Amino acid sequence: QVQLVESGGGLVQPGGSLNLSCVASGFNFNGYIIHWYRQAPGKEREVLGNIASGGHVYYPRSMKGRFTISRDNAKSTAYLQMNSLQPEDTAVYYCKITRLGVDYWGQGTQVTVSS
Repeated sequence: QVQLVESGGGLVQPGGSLNLSCVASGFNFNGYIIHWYRQAPGKEREVLGNIASGGHVYYPRSMKGRFTISRDNAKSTAYLQMNSLQPEDTAVYYCKITRLGVDYWGQGTQVTVSS
């Protein structure tokens, strides 16, 4: 079955960096766009961007600059590199695919930015 597992979250000080991973299984990773989202407490889920199988990346205008999405098709893994983290980046971070009209989400990884 389709499975997405995020990891790499944790507690980081303001100005720090994290590199999140999304390891996929149960489907042909090469053929799918991988999406990244986050959800902060009390807020709606926010789009961070996505990456196509060939490596083309989309970022919403609001997210350009500090975050970089990449993927390694040989490892069935997508990455979210986050730099210059601020307290407002505190959230649960998720990856997602859409397969045959169904959204599959990982369980999320918590990122907390605090001094």
